[in-house]
Amino acid sequence: QVQLVESGGGLVQPGGSLRLSCAASGFTLDYYAIGWFRQAPGKEREGVSCISSSDGSTYYADSVKGRFTISRDNAKNTVYLQMNSLKPEDTAVYYCAADSTGWGTLWPQLYDYWGQGTQVTVSS
Repeated sequence: QVQLVESGGGLVQPGGSLRLSCAASGFTLDYYAIGWFRQAPGKEREGVSCISSSDGSTYYADSVKGRFTISRDNAKNTVYLQMNSLKPEDTAVYYCAADSTGWGTLWPQLYDYWGQGTQVTVSS
């Protein structure tokens, strides 16, 4: 059974850090691009970051550049999103997704598999 499971969310103060994990089961992440997306209440789902399978190229939304870092550990079949200097506007449910083309994009429509999401709340 193909499954993606996110973890690492929680409540953090502004300026703090969190590391999200996306663990895959039932398939090997090596051949998939992985994206992180988020959705705040009343807003559309938006792409945050992605990493390709071919050469590990990474892409970031302008709103998180310089603060978030995506990485993958194929041996652990896991992708991470390190989030630093968090802001209240980063509050959302964060999802990881797998794209079988391997290229990576911030467009959610092109992804094949999705996790259930993990809540990130940035508040003092």
